[in-house]
Amino acid sequence: MILAYLLPLVLALPSLAQPNITAITGTWSSGSQNVLTGPGFAQPANESFTYPPTTGLAYSFTADGYYEIARYRMTSNGTQPNCITGVMNWCHGTYDILSNGSIIMTPFGDGYQQIQDPCAATSNFIENYNDTEYYPLWTTYQDVVKGYTLQLYQYDGTPLAPAYQVTVSPIMLPTQPLRNVTPASVAAGGTRIALTGKADRTWSPASLTMVMTVITGLGMASVLL
Repeated sequence: MILAYLLPLVLALPSLAQPNITAITGTWSSGSQNVLTGPGFAQPANESFTYPPTTGLAYSFTADGYYEIARYRMTSNGTQPNCITGVMNWCHGTYDILSNGSIIMTPFGDGYQQIQDPCAATSNFIENYNDTEYYPLWTTYQDVVKGYTLQLYQYDGTPLAPAYQVTVSPIMLPTQPLRNVTPASVAAGGTRIALTGKADRTWSPASLTMVMTVITGLGMASVLL
C-alpha cells in the first residue's frame, strides 16, 4: 500500500524538478489572492475566521524557520448539488527544508478549522487542526503575469494551486502558540502525519522503516518523523 502511494511521486520527480529562482520567504497566495495569512484571516483567541470573498490558499515563511497557512476551500457533491462543504483552515508552526528539497511543517498545536456542510448531521462546527504536513517537492519560478510563483507538490507528485508572492515580508500572526489546546493522543508505536491531500493516518515503526528504505534507495534523503 505504501509503495503504491510512493510510486507516482517517484515517477514524477524527474519532470518536476527545476531550479528555484527566489527564496521561499514571504507571503504567497493563490488565485485572486484574496486569501492571506495573518490577522485578517484567523482570530485564534476566539477560534473565529474572517471569510474572504473567494476561496484559495496562502502560505507565509520567515527566514528563521516559521510558517503560517490559511486555506479556504469549497467542495461540491456530485450527487447532491446543494450539499457544498466549506472549510476554513488555519495553522502555524516551524518548518524545515531537508537536504533533498522537501519541506516538513510542524505545527505549534493551536491550529483549528471550521467545517460547514448543510447536509451533515452537524452543519457547522470548529475542530482542532494540528497535522504535521510533508511536501516532497517545491519550486519557485517567474510567471509572466503574476511574477514570482511558489509551486508546492503533494506526496504523490500532484501540484497544489500555484501561489503568487504578495510580499517578501511575511504577513503572519505572532510566531508562538496563540491558544490553549489539549494535545490529541497518538496511537502507541506510531507517528501521526498528514500527507497533504489524504486523511490523517498512523504509521507504525515498520511502515516508517520501509518508506525511508525506499526513499533512500531512490537517492532521496530519509525523512525523519
